[in-house]
Amino acid sequence: MSLTYGRYLKVPELLALQECRSQPAHHDETLFIVIHQVYELWFKQVLHEVDHAALAIRRGELAEGARLLRRVVEIQRLLVHQIRVLETMRPQDFLGFRQVLNPASGFQSVQFRELEFALGMKDPRVMQSIDCNPDERARLEARLAGPTLMAAVDDVFRARGVDLDRPEARLDAVVAAYEAGDAQADLVALFEVMIEIDECLALWRFHHVQMVERMIGAKRGTGGSDGVGYLSSTLSKRGFPELWQARTRLGGEPAGGAR
Repeated sequence: MSLTYGRYLKVPELLALQECRSQPAHHDETLFIVIHQVYELWFKQVLHEVDHAALAIRRGELAEGARLLRRVVEIQRLLVHQIRVLETMRPQDFLGFRQVLNPASGFQSVQFRELEFALGMKDPRVMQSIDCNPDERARLEARLAGPTLMAAVDDVFRARGVDLDRPEARLDAVVAAYEAGDAQADLVALFEVMIEIDECLALWRFHHVQMVERMIGAKRGTGGSDGVGYLSSTLSKRGFPELWQARTRLGGEPAGGAR
């Protein structure tokens, strides 16, 4: 049997994965399932790119690492836009099938938690509250114990003679790279992509919070969380805090203080 487009991509199997639980099937439940399945596919690709970017950075191939992370940024922009598709649902449309989701929740997305851990947002409390199978838990534990993307950058700093053992050494190294001009242009280019990943993730969280409040107001989440309250508490998360803190240090204080 010759290879076809459908067989290569397993299109029949893919199209069979959207199983509505509402009876009769609510019109918008298919949209909800498709959107979140697509999110999981993109999370898989983002993890693939982040892992390979970290390997490239450790090898000193900073341009290649930045190229792969630029792809992550473009995927993140798609993820933000997908929320606008979900917002074509009216509150009564979502409420028409929301009850069949209990107790499932987006909080249980193992791949999203893996991504948070890989980017440096490690919270061991997630392991106590997430409901997943043994293979998924093993993956999460490996990510929690494993190196972050910033750890790959630390390897570059060490290779360039930076002592990272003292407090705030990483922040000082980031600031020095920005102030070095062309001498550290490859590092700065990498930093700019990394901070954009952080920014895009924060924007996705913000749009997600707005969408959820638009749909369910102050109701509790299907997984038992505080819903919008919990989501709002995640808006300040940063994977690369030193890249943000460096902005305050660059250029020093203007004469007479900030105005």
